[in-house]
Amino acid sequence: MKIISFENDRLILLDQRKLPHRVCYVRIKNSEETSDAIKDMVARGAPLIGITSCYGYALGCIEKVFASSADLIKHMDMVKQRLLNSRPTAVNLKWALDKMEEKFNSLKGLTQNEIFKGLVDTADNLKESEIQANEKIGEYGAKLLKKISRKKGKLNILSHCNTGALATGGWGTALGVIRSAFNKGIVKMVYVDETRPRLQGARLTCFELKEAGIPYTLICDNMSGLLMRQKRIDVAIVGADRIASNGDVANKIGTYMVAVLAKYHRIPFYVAAPESTFDFNTPEGDNIEIETRDEEEVLFIGKERICLEETRVENLAFDITPQKFVAAYITEKGVIKKPDELQ
Repeated sequence: MKIISFENDRLILLDQRKLPHRVCYVRIKNSEETSDAIKDMVARGAPLIGITSCYGYALGCIEKVFASSADLIKHMDMVKQRLLNSRPTAVNLKWALDKMEEKFNSLKGLTQNEIFKGLVDTADNLKESEIQANEKIGEYGAKLLKKISRKKGKLNILSHCNTGALATGGWGTALGVIRSAFNKGIVKMVYVDETRPRLQGARLTCFELKEAGIPYTLICDNMSGLLMRQKRIDVAIVGADRIASNGDVANKIGTYMVAVLAKYHRIPFYVAAPESTFDFNTPEGDNIEIETRDEEEVLFIGKERICLEETRVENLAFDITPQKFVAAYITEKGVIKKPDELQ
């Protein structure tokens, strides 16, 4: 199924809020609707957010006819900021929009429609490069897991959140590694954290694994420690929304607990992410802005309220995993121990 496409001057997104029970699409005509789609998690996952923002930026160029190039420039500054504010933690968003702004600046002096076409072409190219990066991550990750499987046999792998094609528009990062490893015959079982409060693991990762024919078992978020103690987990692999220059990782809430448990039980904990997720302008994890989301995500499961009306909620979407808990980072340039190996 198509996850993201651009046709007839419209951005078309698979509505991930409806999965796994319904497959439907949202058609988007401007940058404001793109920002709303990112905020509401029609599209989610750091790489896919970045790609989505590219097309939203391009659409911003044709929202109206501008009297002068100065008016268009001012408008595009506003468009970029609007999109940046939609999900502040994922650095892929800023990385992608900086690329788009750079292209926009190179097109000044052309007609509005020519600029729009140039921006769409750039978005298409960035989308394709992210897909290719995913496939490389899968290849390098599978080679890494193959080395482990020589000692342990087929592997039981723990995942957290959703890091497959739904999160990237392509092959996937952490789940892409699992898919590549499965194709090489070295995956026995994937244990899928449900990933509260929005249940991306239960709703989306299970869906992708079923479609790929990969054996999986859904578990409660607070069950992974017991499975590790029982020696039923060989490897933990997660994605990332931002990786600071010192290697600290911002990822879906609950990742830090998985990393600490894996370290205690001497289980390798890997982070799979493209180079665009590494933020060399942020020194360490404590400098990363953590997004706070609507309390209703915790108070409700679907349309069913599970708490008393007066229940207070703190709904932080991400946590920070210190570099010392990460065995290695799996990137499109290879498996590295520290981010500075990319520079």
